[in-house]
Amino acid sequence: MNSPEINALVQALNLTPENLQLKKIVLSKMMETTGYSESIIKYAKELNQEEPNNLEYTEILIQEYYKLENYSACMVIIENIQDPSQLSANGRASVAKVYLKSNEVDEARSVYTDLIAAYPDFVDDELDDQFRVKETVQELEVTDDQYFLKKPEATFDDVGGMAKVKKEIEMKIIKPLENQKLFASYGKKVGGGILMFGPPGCGKTFMAKATAGQIKANFINIGLNDILDMWIGNSEKNLHNYFEMARRNTPCVLFFDEIDALGGKRSDMKFSGNKNIINQFLSELDGIDSNNEGILIMGASNCPWDIDPAFRRPGRFDRIIFVPPPDQESREVIFELKMKEKPHENINYKSIASLTKDYSGADIDAVIDIAVEKVLEEAMETGNPRPLNSTDLQKAIKLHSPSTMEWFTTAKNYAVFANKSGLYDDILKYLKI
Repeated sequence: MNSPEINALVQALNLTPENLQLKKIVLSKMMETTGYSESIIKYAKELNQEEPNNLEYTEILIQEYYKLENYSACMVIIENIQDPSQLSANGRASVAKVYLKSNEVDEARSVYTDLIAAYPDFVDDELDDQFRVKETVQELEVTDDQYFLKKPEATFDDVGGMAKVKKEIEMKIIKPLENQKLFASYGKKVGGGILMFGPPGCGKTFMAKATAGQIKANFINIGLNDILDMWIGNSEKNLHNYFEMARRNTPCVLFFDEIDALGGKRSDMKFSGNKNIINQFLSELDGIDSNNEGILIMGASNCPWDIDPAFRRPGRFDRIIFVPPPDQESREVIFELKMKEKPHENINYKSIASLTKDYSGADIDAVIDIAVEKVLEEAMETGNPRPLNSTDLQKAIKLHSPSTMEWFTTAKNYAVFANKSGLYDDILKYLKI
């Protein structure tokens, strides 16, 4: 559009190009009229050079390049902004939109989350449609029974070894349930938090189920996909709903597998949305309004070094237990338990267990599967099925290596060089360092 007023102002500016105040007036008039994008960019660049600390002109450049669909130019400008929180609400919204157009959704969500936190009443249809919590999807509208597993049938009798873990759980919830008056007289509540860590496949998840079975409690197994939601705020709501569900159905074991995925170190997180989930988690564990009486909150992790230290504070996961590969005696028990339902004869469990040092429970499963496959192959060739024996298991052991060694290679570095709190003392004892 050709505006006589703007044309007159531009002519005056051409005569006095150093007149910054006039240049600002020209820029302001052009922004009120369509068709001046290129001139707006020209004057905004000049003013930006004159006043580099004035982010108003930076915002104008982002908005104008965005209108021209020059998203790469927008990104160059955004990357030079040292503190995006100093932008106005509209400026932050423009940055979020640029990230969206550049397919950097996580960055866009992070900027939008911070924007809404600073300006709760801010509205932008495009960003709201993409990220804001919608009433139609935000509630977890399911009955408790839909998320409860059946009360597990497994008990401690089905768990080979793990005596230390069993003892901690007994003192944390089983004994308080059996002796409520005695424990109450000492101010001890039923429930609490237990964090199990160690190499994968050593029975942490099964122990959680067996705990619920031992006390005939409800059992809720929470995975990452049960919590995370694309809508801002819904992940925190989902987490709160599961805790509320457990509180309504005590005694209850609330189990978080791979807890490092939900409770990672906030210092390592780039996006504030992830930090909000951890803050909600910590609040549910011991917040002022959180009554977890009768709930045993159990977590399992293969990477305890990735968990935010705040989770280890007393009152949260105040029992942290290293779950090592089963020892010789435990391996004997595990082999015997797992062979119960398989045809077998003449198995020397002590001898077999001595050949499987550092094997996890999952490794023992793998050995038995290999032995079964070999016997089935033989049966199909000869037509004469036979029971498994020690020789079959010994041959299978030669074909399988313990999967725990890779984990210990990583864990050793943390135990030796990052053990100020003593968290990894049990790893050092196991490795005899």
